[in-house]
Amino acid sequence: MSDHPAADWIAHHARHTPEALAMVDMGSNRRFTYAELDHRAEALAAFLAAEMGVGPGDRVAILSQNNSNQFEVQFACWRLGAAYVPLNWRLALPELEFILRDCTPRVLFHDAGYADVAAAVADATGITQRIVWMGAAASAVEYEQALASGAGRGYRRHDNLHSTLACVMYTSGTTGHPKGAMLTHGSMLWNTLNATAPWRFGAGMVTLTVLPLFHIGGINAFANPAFHYGGTSYIMQGFEPTATLQTLGDVDLGITHFIAVPTMWLFMSQQPAFTQAAFPTLTTAGVGGSPTPVPLLETWAAKGVILQQGYGMTESSATITVQSRADAVSKIGSVGTPLMHLETRIVDPEGREVAQGEIGELWVRGPNICPGYWNRQEANEASYTDGFLHTGDAVREDDEGNLYILDRWKDMYISGGENVYPAEVENVIYGLDGIGEVAVIGVPDEQWGEIGRAVIVLKPGANVNEAAVLRHCNEQLARYKVPRRVVFVDELPHNATGKLLKRALRDAHLTSAD
Repeated sequence: MSDHPAADWIAHHARHTPEALAMVDMGSNRRFTYAELDHRAEALAAFLAAEMGVGPGDRVAILSQNNSNQFEVQFACWRLGAAYVPLNWRLALPELEFILRDCTPRVLFHDAGYADVAAAVADATGITQRIVWMGAAASAVEYEQALASGAGRGYRRHDNLHSTLACVMYTSGTTGHPKGAMLTHGSMLWNTLNATAPWRFGAGMVTLTVLPLFHIGGINAFANPAFHYGGTSYIMQGFEPTATLQTLGDVDLGITHFIAVPTMWLFMSQQPAFTQAAFPTLTTAGVGGSPTPVPLLETWAAKGVILQQGYGMTESSATITVQSRADAVSKIGSVGTPLMHLETRIVDPEGREVAQGEIGELWVRGPNICPGYWNRQEANEASYTDGFLHTGDAVREDDEGNLYILDRWKDMYISGGENVYPAEVENVIYGLDGIGEVAVIGVPDEQWGEIGRAVIVLKPGANVNEAAVLRHCNEQLARYKVPRRVVFVDELPHNATGKLLKRALRDAHLTSAD
């Protein structure tokens, strides 16, 4: 594929629609037009170049909860030919140190709340330059002062190509050390172009971001597409169910696009305010990140909100498949069809394509797929075949090309020689009244190899016991799929994006099936 120049989205909109609202930081209520965003990104780029030596090929890291400044850093880095590295603020110091030693950033941005962590990890990894959003922090430059210093100063703007590195985004590390997916300007652009039709992107879009900005869904679903088209991004510091419900229903804000993981949609539906909530301006409601229980889709459909399931991953710059609105109703449970500029294969463990309708691992290839992992040649060799990325997800395809994600390939367990996909069992259990959240895992068993265990959080006041769950499952599932045990807990483990951590559950229940 030939290389092409990458456009500067913000500079373009600053020229053509300078007074259009680009973004709103809901934590501080700061509002920025495209002209203002362009000016601030320009000033920051000049400061980083002149005072901190940032240039083409460098990395710049960010340790912060959601803040509109992070997009200014993104666009400033791009003008310098640098890549930014958003860090998961929930990680422990050793995990952060591993990432920063891996990507060796020239500068570390952070908010005041992480000043101590930032100072410690910078000291441990040899980072000598830090910028703090606001307030005092030892040995760090204050952000607004940096912008003031850079305003009006010249610098050499880099001419990016589609192949130029734009972002190094580290995967969650649920299976060992995190890997830095290398997202290029081309992969970021093609993600937006690929998803424009099914998600209805355009200049009039107004999106609300609650997913963390260290997550691919935070930056590319749907904030960066809004910036690409000249729309507006509202950025919330983090997800809070009641506040998010109120924001989505606020006609004055006019939110048109919102995407969240299933847990977030679940928590919102469980709030008292949900009963009276209405969402008159919402035109695109997306859900992804993990299999979505059918009862949850039906709950929101009853409110007039059609949740279009999408599927993707960090390595795909966000999106691989999206349901149409029609299929979101008629094909509940599918994640839709692959996007236009993508190739897919569904293969068995030996890499041979399976027959339509059979279950296999999904492989994908296309211009939105990252070209590999930072400093991970062995991972690149294991994760790609002929340019196809191995997603690690077990899927099947129906006769109309719709994909159904059965589960993570590694979350499947084998009981008595039969494959069991936990998401299928979880869907059945969600059909019981009183189930707040459920996760099914495989645990060791001497006779069957592995057997299922359902770990359940009940809704407040619910009266459901193990016998009721097992009876319900026996009525709707083959016997080998029915969990052998049901355990009730106060909460399930999640990562910062709200995704259920199956590995943590398996570790906690690994000792035996008793």
